[in-house]
Amino acid sequence: MNNSVPITMKDIAQALGVSVATVSRALKDSPRISAERREAIKAYAREHNFIPNMIAESLRNTRVKPLHIIGVIIPQFTHFYFSSILSGIEQEASTHGYRLMVAQSNEQYQREVAICQSFYENKVCGIIVSQAKDTNQYDHFQTLIDNGVPLVFYDRICTGVDVSRVVVDDYQGAYNAVKHLIDTGCKRIAFYGASMKLEISKNRYNGYRDALLKSGLKPDDRYVRYCDNRADAEIITPELLRMEDRPDAFFAVNDDTAIGIMYTAKRMGLHVPDDVSVCGFTNGQRAVACDPMLTTVEQRGHVVGEEAANILIGKVEGTIPLEKVEKRVVRTRLIIRGSTR
Repeated sequence: MNNSVPITMKDIAQALGVSVATVSRALKDSPRISAERREAIKAYAREHNFIPNMIAESLRNTRVKPLHIIGVIIPQFTHFYFSSILSGIEQEASTHGYRLMVAQSNEQYQREVAICQSFYENKVCGIIVSQAKDTNQYDHFQTLIDNGVPLVFYDRICTGVDVSRVVVDDYQGAYNAVKHLIDTGCKRIAFYGASMKLEISKNRYNGYRDALLKSGLKPDDRYVRYCDNRADAEIITPELLRMEDRPDAFFAVNDDTAIGIMYTAKRMGLHVPDDVSVCGFTNGQRAVACDPMLTTVEQRGHVVGEEAANILIGKVEGTIPLEKVEKRVVRTRLIIRGSTR
């Protein structure tokens, strides 16, 4: 991760003309690699001060089962969806005898880089991560991969590196939600989404747009806003609701944003859903704590966490090849409540 790590598994592989997986197996004394090649790889690693993963070292030097620790990076603990994913990761990890080391990036790139550095130095056996909103450089992830650290992304995947990931069907979830709004008579549907740098935002916007087009409605950019939290929703929404041809429905990227829209509409004297329908995306606890209760897309975060942990543990234990890229999609479902007609 820095100058104190002079060489990576990728460097060894390139120097000796073998794959990173072969280097990893050789350093773990795998019988799948010939004794001659194992010794050549280990000798090169020693000469160049390569520091192998703690688990591999433990397996070579002791019969005691090593302590398995998985690093988990959460963008924000306060989001119900991320906390439910963490719960799923913890449950699956605990079942297989693993523990978690958890850190919050707080949506900051530099903090995310520092966490990756810390996890590497603490020799976690692998990392499960959802990237920060402002991350647009991926060297810190690539360095982990080059050093043989298994990496699994969830929710916000990193397009800059080709590694395993678990996502929900964002496109279909958004499509189904907007189609429901259209089927209940809405024609001017606003979209509140996060940065289009994020794949989930692109997928949800595309689902929104396609639902309009396939229903014969023309998308209108005046109804599209960058907004992914309640505070901003309460600032932005009055402008749209004062339009002469104001939206008769809103589809929001998450429940908090949707609740901010609903609160603002009611404060302005409009009735939900008679005057304006509102749909969110998460199905957290707040969705049933508001009045009316919120129609929303259920993301099933617990299942996302279980799947992510399952992939990582498979890579650590060798049941899933280290170089294999697993791509799993968790299906969403639309939960219809009182905020839509």
